[in-house]
Formats: sequence, structure tokens, C-alpha cells
Amino acid sequence: MVRAAIADDVFHALSNPTRRRVLERLSVGPATVSELAAPFDMKLPSFVQHLSVLEQSRLVRSRKRGRVRTYELAPERFKVAEDWLTARRRSWEARLNRFDRYVKH
Repeated sequence: MVRAAIADDVFHALSNPTRRRVLERLSVGPATVSELAAPFDMKLPSFVQHLSVLEQSRLVRSRKRGRVRTYELAPERFKVAEDWLTARRRSWEARLNRFDRYVKH
């Protein structure tokens, strides 16, 4: 049940295009809030809410130095989504293989 709740958090975070774009940007390297927010046409408090969702899902982590907060990817958490998708793929491949065997015999 805990694993399902973690997967729910991760997929919720990934469900938004703004958050996915932030993750894509962070795949290049760490960035400050200002750098991350620059390409988006939204007020900073709204943008920070997206960062909060990403941090709560533990897809990113942040550190604060003085008044500057910097975000970076936390790649280990992506394994939750990868594992879930892999399990679904295996399940469907098994079903399709059984169907294929049924049809051919």
C-alpha cells in the first residue's frame, strides 16, 4: 500500500506538463528557482507550487544558500515510475503472448 501511495505521488507530479518541462530542464543540471521559472508565463507563487509538488514527490530536491534556492533531480525516485510501467508492460506482453498462442493453435 505504501508503494502504491508513492507511485501515486510520482505519477501526480508527472501528470502536469509544466512539471515535466521543469524535470527536463533539471536533467541538464541544477538550476535556481528564477532560472526554472523564466520560460513560464506565470506568477512566481504559482510556479513555486509546481516545485513543491515535485519536491514532495521526491523527484527533485532543493538546497538554499542565502536567499537562493537551487533544485536538482533526484533520479532514484524515477525508478518507482519505471518499475510500475515495467510491471504493466510485462503483464500485457504475457497476455498478448497467450492470445498469440491461442490464435495460432
